[in-house]
Amino acid sequence: MDRISTLREQVGAKGYAAGFEGLIGYINALLPANEVIGKAIRKDVPMYPELAVRELAANALIHQDFALGGAGPMIEIFRDRMEVTNPGSPLINVERFLDTPPRSRNEGLASLMRRFGICEERGSGVDKVVSLTEAYQLPAPEFAIVSDHTRATLFAHKELTKMDKADRVRACYLHACLRYVQRDYMTNATLRERFGITVHYSATASRLIKEAVEAGMLRPHDESAGRKYMKYVPYWA
Repeated sequence: MDRISTLREQVGAKGYAAGFEGLIGYINALLPANEVIGKAIRKDVPMYPELAVRELAANALIHQDFALGGAGPMIEIFRDRMEVTNPGSPLINVERFLDTPPRSRNEGLASLMRRFGICEERGSGVDKVVSLTEAYQLPAPEFAIVSDHTRATLFAHKELTKMDKADRVRACYLHACLRYVQRDYMTNATLRERFGITVHYSATASRLIKEAVEAGMLRPHDESAGRKYMKYVPYWA
């Protein structure tokens, strides 16, 4: 009897996981791609990191509020962005998604999805999304409350010179948050790497940091440090 129960559980897990993988495959097939030319070979690469899409879809399923009738997770694809929305306001401040221990309305569902391999270790999803968008040098993702729903937005590639102030400040802030949870600090050098800015244009990175500090999203780790050695942390650190 125990063996039959275990077998049924494994078959159910495979079916559920396969359904989720099918969903992710369907989403990725709809997403636009960028054409990259390398060594005379043209190839298309996904506009958004596949793992980031996967994590946001899994989060929307796990954190949805089933008490809101007539609502469910929704994924919308636009020319310049992708929005993943789930019913229910988040249980933690959207500005603290990276550092605050996760809270879920549906811990049983979250545990089940972790066992099925649909999502990974507890609380690592948003960290991965931010890290991957930085690796792809995309604008920083946006996490927001819309009415009684939670929305995560991935943005298509945009040159730094075409980003508005909100884009730049959000990118600096999330970069500092990511460094902080990795027990490190944001510096002019790490921000240059995040945006692909050469050392010759370090003044550009300095202006971006100043913008974020003035917006109240960053603060110096040690205000007495020399300008060359200045490190920055999120405002709440």
